[in-house]
Amino acid sequence: VQLQASGGGLVQAGGSLRLSCAASANIFSFNAMSWYRQAPGKQRDMVAHILRRGITKYSDSVKGRFTISRDNAKNTIYLQMNSLKPEDTAVYYCAAVHLMSDYDDPSYWGQGTQVTVSS
Repeated sequence: VQLQASGGGLVQAGGSLRLSCAASANIFSFNAMSWYRQAPGKQRDMVAHILRRGITKYSDSVKGRFTISRDNAKNTIYLQMNSLKPEDTAVYYCAAVHLMSDYDDPSYWGQGTQVTVSS
C-alpha cells in the first residue's frame, strides 16, 4: 500500500490549507484513514481519523478548525485546515489502518508533507 500526501506549504496565521492523501488501494479496504503530525522535537500525534463507516474523530487541538473528508472514487482523503496557528506547524502524515486493526493503530504511512504557519 502506498500513500502519497501533498498540499503542504507556508501560510500565515489565520490562513487555510488543504492536504490530500492518495492511496494506491481502495480506501474501503481500510478500517480507517488518518492524519498525524509531528513537530520538531515532539512525538507524532493524531490529528484526525475517518473511519470506514464515515465517522470522524479529531484531536481537541484542531476540533472546529480542521475537517477530514474522503473521495471514495479517487481513493483520496483530505484535511481542510482553517484558522491555522503557528503551533500547527509540523510535518503532516497520512496513515491507513488494516481492516482487522483498531482505528487508531496505523498499518501504513505516507511520506509526510510540511506545513509551516508563520505568525
